[in-house]
Amino acid sequence: MLLDALVAQADRLRDVELIHLHTEGPARYADPEFAASFRVANLFVGANMRHKLDGGRVDYLPCFLSEIPALFLSGRRRLDVALVHVSPPDRHGYCSLGTSVDVAVAAVHAAPVIIAQVNPRMPRVHGDGFLHVDAIDYLVDVDVPIPEIAPAPLSEAERAIGQHIAAYVDHGATLQMGIGAVPDAVLAALGGHKHLGVHTEMFSDGLLPLLESGAVDNSRKAIHPGKTVSGFVMGTRRLYDHIHDNPAVVQLSIDYVNRVDVIARNPKVTSVNSAVEVDLTGQVCADSVGSRVISGVGGQMDFVRGAMLSPGGKAIIAMTSRSRSGVPRLVNQLQPGAGVVTTRAHVHFVATEYGVADLYGRTLSERAAALTAIAHPDDREGLSRAWAER
Repeated sequence: MLLDALVAQADRLRDVELIHLHTEGPARYADPEFAASFRVANLFVGANMRHKLDGGRVDYLPCFLSEIPALFLSGRRRLDVALVHVSPPDRHGYCSLGTSVDVAVAAVHAAPVIIAQVNPRMPRVHGDGFLHVDAIDYLVDVDVPIPEIAPAPLSEAERAIGQHIAAYVDHGATLQMGIGAVPDAVLAALGGHKHLGVHTEMFSDGLLPLLESGAVDNSRKAIHPGKTVSGFVMGTRRLYDHIHDNPAVVQLSIDYVNRVDVIARNPKVTSVNSAVEVDLTGQVCADSVGSRVISGVGGQMDFVRGAMLSPGGKAIIAMTSRSRSGVPRLVNQLQPGAGVVTTRAHVHFVATEYGVADLYGRTLSERAAALTAIAHPDDREGLSRAWAER
């Protein structure tokens, strides 16, 4: 509603920069007709922005998720106004940032003006996301559904990846799962595990069955025992109802959740993150297809490093061997322009539906052989030949 109102006043505005993470909806402010009014700096490029990126007026700002709050609080990327979506105030006058605490809590501390749309459908979530009504300069009452993202059906390949990775998850492990079908497939395969914990930048509906069955009880965590910790959630109304006023769920500022030394304090941290493609030396591209940006740096590197410093931790990059359109994801070399989100020195495990490659302590040639072995069978001969030539 606030963004719609902003667009409606576009004729009165000139050269206003909008900076945000993932958004849902049409994002009309990024349309060419509003070029004189709005510039956009995307910290994460969602589906609604990918076709609007022009590398100039609508651009991408790569930054570790854990470092974005400092970007705001330091004034390096100055915020004049914070537009936020909150729950109604409780009897003490506190609203909740609800589904998205992550960098929003830093934004409201950094911006001199706060405009909040107050929505009775926004869940009230425990943690860092409380904002007293007296701190809000302008309140706009709305009653609209919170955007929902339903889990996608899992393919056989994704289910196979889930089974492979589940074998690497210990009882009592602390989980970090990225978004998407592959992390959901891993969660679906963990029903037989015990005493799992969650410390993750985000979670979605895939975690609910493990919470409801008791497989996730957060009892073995060294920090925030008994609590499911995250920075934001994305899912369906069922998920939002689960986190509403639930003292077992806390959302904290992302510069804390994603701090490497904080992550590493928990035992057996197991992080599972997706990739667009991985080359035969282990370099991971996760935010672009070639030079075309399709997502963001996010917290992959934060959790890869944090997991590997955790006692008994494991960091796993997981993807199907080919995309849904049949494009190989294990490649001799990354596409020209592809961004390296996670370096080959950081990558320990890579999983596809054909198995898990352990790259730690292996030479480049040994890595190439291990990754070729989990590529699609029709791609293996070509990869072996390309590596020999390389």
